[in-house]
Amino acid sequence: MCGVAGFIASSEISKETAESIAIRMSSAIVHRGPDDHGVWFDESVGVTLAHRRLSILDLSPAGQQPMVSPSGRFVIVFNGEVYNHLEIRKKVQDSKFKGHSDTETLLAGID
Repeated sequence: MCGVAGFIASSEISKETAESIAIRMSSAIVHRGPDDHGVWFDESVGVTLAHRRLSILDLSPAGQQPMVSPSGRFVIVFNGEVYNHLEIRKKVQDSKFKGHSDTETLLAGID
């Protein structure tokens, strides 16, 4: 089961500080996702997301999170499973998928 973490801080927090905090938070839940980890930071609003990955559906780097939508408008950290993601994927015609993860399908559907 993957692990997610994040926080909202003053928009004056530096990228280095935000990422350092997120990495420490992520390290505390390494048991939730030993396969990979990632951090995303939006400097304009001070939002930081962290993810610990347990690779199940897509073992490639294309399934890494936090994941940014094709348009760049949305970012997601997700822990769960979309059981019908292959069916949904067929309906999301405009997306050019990079991998095979249900998270990518979910994000493309939202986008």
